[in-house]
Amino acid sequence: MERARTDLLSRARGGDGEAFRALTEPHRRELQVHCYRMFGSFQDAEDALQDTLLSAWRGLSGFDGRASIRTWLYRIATNRCLSALRAAKRRPAKEWDIPGVEPPEPTRLGEVAWLEPYPDALLDGAIAVPLGPEARYEQAESISLAFVTALQALPPRQLAVLILRDVLGFPAAEVAGMLDTTVESVKSALKRARAGLPRRRPTVTEPAPAAGSPAEDALVARFVSAYETADIAALVTLLTDDAFMSMPPLPFEYEGREVVGHFCASLFGAGRRFDLVPTRANGQPAFGAYLRTPGGVRHGTGLYVLTLTGDRICGMSRFENSVFPAFGLPRSLPDR
Repeated sequence: MERARTDLLSRARGGDGEAFRALTEPHRRELQVHCYRMFGSFQDAEDALQDTLLSAWRGLSGFDGRASIRTWLYRIATNRCLSALRAAKRRPAKEWDIPGVEPPEPTRLGEVAWLEPYPDALLDGAIAVPLGPEARYEQAESISLAFVTALQALPPRQLAVLILRDVLGFPAAEVAGMLDTTVESVKSALKRARAGLPRRRPTVTEPAPAAGSPAEDALVARFVSAYETADIAALVTLLTDDAFMSMPPLPFEYEGREVVGHFCASLFGAGRRFDLVPTRANGQPAFGAYLRTPGGVRHGTGLYVLTLTGDRICGMSRFENSVFPAFGLPRSLPDR
């Protein structure tokens, strides 16, 4: 195995693109997820991944082999993300633009509006990777929307350290090497990051049913039935008392069963009805919502991601239809 890897490395250094891909492809998906945790943006993560692979290709002659290829790639990816985060200007929150819908007054305006979901179809081989002994988070938890949202509140350096140490379990010495700093600095940044990580919404008080289990299928089926028939009473009974709804990139956030129900009722106003197409995002049930029209064509309006706790829904996140392509969802559906 080691001899084969050495041969690939030698060929890659000689300009063999296929050998380079053989070295890097096993780490491609996990690196993309790493970049996604850093940015909270699927598109930004994909851009950072491409920059990482290009930098690795160009800098392969400088790889001395003292660290593993995986660690070396994480070093490049993390520093690419840090440079981008430091250079990025804060994007203004988007204004309400859903025609014909007057939203209720939000509970609050969220600070992390520019967030995108991550397709489960791309998670294969990305989160089932060996973690270091110091990892503190389960793989499923570490990709959840609530966790990724909470990460975005941290300063870039603290964000990187917390992901590398607590999510991936890299030793402090390796993280220090990746970030060109000292072990003491890494420990200090990790302490501040843990203290500064905000309380996550929605609040999950019981484990969610397993993906694809009869319990999850039953809960999801009840949600689809209530939503597609605009049955607000049935929808509200599925929510926890402190159910939470966010709407990236709109800053509107709603908290409380009745408040979330009131918002959903505003979407169903003027006889608007929707069909839901199932998918999965961030390890959670998700749906493309398609507005029925008199002409029969159904237009995609947004993507909903559900957070489950026990046999209830404690969170709903609505994203714009611009995320549809990443999930293989069409912008519109023909008449049934």
